Amino acid sequence: MYYKRHIEKVVERISKRKPVLVITGARQVGKTTMLKNLYDLNYVTMNTPLTRQDARENPSLFFTRNKRPIIADEIQKAPELFEYVKDVVDSEDMLGQFYLTGSQSFKLMKGVADSLAGRAGVVQMLGLSLREIKGVDYHEPFIPTNEHLEKMRAFKKTDFEKLLGIIHMGSFPELYKNESSLKDWKDYYGSYLQTYIEKDVRDLINVQDEAAFIKFIKAAASRTGQQLNYASLSEACGKDEKTTKNWLSVLQTSGLVYLLQPYYNNFNSRLIKSPKLHFLDTGLACYLLQWNTPGQLCEGAMWGSIFESYVVGEIIKSFYNDGTTLLPLYYYRDKEKNEVDIIIEEAGTLYPIEIKTTSDPSPALAAGFNALKNIPEKNIADGVVVCMVKDMIALSKNVVAIPPDMI
Repeated sequence: MYYKRHIEKVVERISKRKPVLVITGARQVGKTTMLKNLYDLNYVTMNTPLTRQDARENPSLFFTRNKRPIIADEIQKAPELFEYVKDVVDSEDMLGQFYLTGSQSFKLMKGVADSLAGRAGVVQMLGLSLREIKGVDYHEPFIPTNEHLEKMRAFKKTDFEKLLGIIHMGSFPELYKNESSLKDWKDYYGSYLQTYIEKDVRDLINVQDEAAFIKFIKAAASRTGQQLNYASLSEACGKDEKTTKNWLSVLQTSGLVYLLQPYYNNFNSRLIKSPKLHFLDTGLACYLLQWNTPGQLCEGAMWGSIFESYVVGEIIKSFYNDGTTLLPLYYYRDKEKNEVDIIIEEAGTLYPIEIKTTSDPSPALAAGFNALKNIPEKNIADGVVVCMVKDMIALSKNVVAIPPDMI
């Protein structure tokens, strides 16, 4: 079963404006599947050793033998091709000729920056969003204005058990193909982790101690939704902070984690400056933490943190799926422990968002919003608490609670 991806409209728009489209994102989020569903194009992958060797040894002939328009999957594994793509683009005035994909964002974007600057449109892709799973066609980014909330309120809500199952399942499209996916969940993520380490990690860095890296990625998962502390991560995997920072950068460039930066303004030296770590696929985080069923997740000590990362991930997807790559997302915390889980900044206005697992929210959950009033030259919008309510309800004059369906 193919789930229609909201980012398809962005891909179609860019392909009409640029000769090269670059799609980056974690392994198996559906980059190639989406392109094949959209277009009937020639397809080559650099994962095949013979194809990769041919591309690297005979780049000038590669695109002669492989007709355009073309999807070149994992092109960063044959970086020699970038210069030849540039030569073809510069010599021909044709749009939508090259569709380049890759799961190693750093190497892929380096090739684009070095050879294809100004010639390529770039799209960041994540796994399935809740809107996509539900078949909701509305694809505007989540900015909690009254207009957005009313539009999302019109769509059917997801009951708690189903939503919990989706959070535990994760967002990789392969897991939603059939009813047996839940039974295959452990096998899927076990294979995914091993493939990720053997291919992506070893291509990016020389990990000589695989056991330590697995300890590291498990430790990172156990800290999802929390402020980043390199010393704590280093202690957990038995490596120095330099190694830990290098390994975390690999998780970032692989599209597996997102570092949510703190909202910082020179007006206040009391603000915390460490980012928050969020796993972008909650299913992978659950697998690493051995929450093997939705029930174990819901009853476990990490439920609140996993739910927060899920909501943050859904908000990020809503922006990526609209073509926004520079995200206006932050969190707020000061040394007096006033905290706001998410701030969305839009046109000089700050939209505060709190994330809780409760189904019975109170106005006290939004207490941290008051700290934002001291930020100069910014408008503070009405606040939102994302939680397990069944429908939008008012908590106070300036705060509403909404279910995750309305993101």
